[in-house]
Amino acid sequence: RRPAGPAFVPHWRRVRRAPKEVAPAAPKVFLKGQKVILETPITVKDLSSKLGIKASNIITKLLMEHNIGATMNQSLDEETVALLALDFGIEAEFKKAKRPEEELKVELAVPSRTADLVSRPPIVTFMGHVDHGKTSLLDAIRKTNVAGGEVGGITQHIGAYRVETNGRSVVFLDTPGHEAFTAMRARGSQATDVAVLVVAADDGVMPQTEEALNHAKAAGVPVVVAINKIDKPEANPMRVKQQLAKLGLVPEEWGGKTGFVETSATTKKGLEELLERLLLEAEILELKANPKGTARGVVLEARLHEGRGVVATVIIQDGTLHLGDPLLCGQASGRVRAMYNDRGQAVTEAGPSYPVSVSDLSTIPEAGEKFYVLKDMQRAKGIALDRQKQLREAGLKERSHVSLENLYTKIEAGKVKELKLILKADVKGSLEVLENMLEELSTGEVKVRILHSGIGSITESDVILADASDAIIIGFYVALEEGVSGLAEGRGVEIRHYQVIYDITRDVKAAMEGLLEPEKKEVVTGQVEIKQVFKI
Repeated sequence: RRPAGPAFVPHWRRVRRAPKEVAPAAPKVFLKGQKVILETPITVKDLSSKLGIKASNIITKLLMEHNIGATMNQSLDEETVALLALDFGIEAEFKKAKRPEEELKVELAVPSRTADLVSRPPIVTFMGHVDHGKTSLLDAIRKTNVAGGEVGGITQHIGAYRVETNGRSVVFLDTPGHEAFTAMRARGSQATDVAVLVVAADDGVMPQTEEALNHAKAAGVPVVVAINKIDKPEANPMRVKQQLAKLGLVPEEWGGKTGFVETSATTKKGLEELLERLLLEAEILELKANPKGTARGVVLEARLHEGRGVVATVIIQDGTLHLGDPLLCGQASGRVRAMYNDRGQAVTEAGPSYPVSVSDLSTIPEAGEKFYVLKDMQRAKGIALDRQKQLREAGLKERSHVSLENLYTKIEAGKVKELKLILKADVKGSLEVLENMLEELSTGEVKVRILHSGIGSITESDVILADASDAIIIGFYVALEEGVSGLAEGRGVEIRHYQVIYDITRDVKAAMEGLLEPEKKEVVTGQVEIKQVFKI
């Protein structure tokens, strides 16, 4: 039976009504000579919408006339957009879009009230030659066995430890070497207040000792010398003092300003004196922090943990970090879900100069990245995403370091007051002559400063120091170690090779006066094998 009511219509006879067509919004058309206000950087898609020109036309114009291959979502800089606007007969006026990053910088620039500032413990880094007892000395100070658990007794990771002495604290960073210390500085982080240069009393000053000292000097941190292994029969602390005095570290008893402490990790001799000396250095530096403020500090290391996700070891430089705080760290963001101190104990808050490991960041931040606590998680995420976007737009753009070619331009712009050099030569005699001749080139506008000089090949450590200090590496009759060339190119560090001393001084002087001739470089673009020759 058919149902009562309206006439039954089989489904196959029902007529579907066509949806009402909505005409697409006509693009906004600008006439020639009209002014448009644009925010840069801007994507091709957004520019198309603003100018009322098809995106395909913009992409074609970029490719054909400006040799730029672009996509719909590619960002364009101010210069490219200005050229495009001229091509289409439109006058473009630019205003910079205010990034969340800029607002954050303004907030961070506000200083803490003097009344809120309190003394904070010093953060100390141990540096020196391999196997001179850096970790064993720290091990003796902490009264725990760290060195025993490390492969071959060599430090494999960055650790941070807080030690109490006479009711006051000292924080120690045990690093794998001066390269890690300087690599952090290259990212703009100065995590160390005082450097302890560990020198074995039986070995004396070694090449790596001198390197470590130059890295500490370049960072501008005060140095305390620990003459270690003093218990050995062949120990000669007087020889160590004489060697270091030649390098500019004159002991206080000789009228200098450097504190020397004789120590032994085995017999525990001199450990209390070393701690007292570090606390004295902290008093001289007048280290202050505001525990009432929001936390900020530096990442010492970060890794992916199977159970806890991304775990970062951080050291707080100012403010107090609490559980649940929204954290911004480079391109990573997250909320502090768990927090552990250097002994592995769970804590709910950490004040200035306190090392803790925190978990639940979105990605693994690099060592040396600065972290900040923000008011809300959404803002932290927004700034982290903005930083990721900026990095993509820059295409991992390298930093513009000082080179002999751009030196004069930077002097004129007032960006360079000091020309920093790293010298490597084949023999000691040549090195001394070079140092004297280059230092004499200093003028009233620019001072020539030699950060590090040494005998032998140019190493990765030299490139890391040059990267952090914005220096030029000069090699005299020396080669490059394996991998150094690629590292220098990646970091934009200039390495110059010479075989005549006077060529070095001539080029440096010419660069300072803006008279340096451009360097001719032969670049191999490819290799061709000729299979057969046809005579025509």
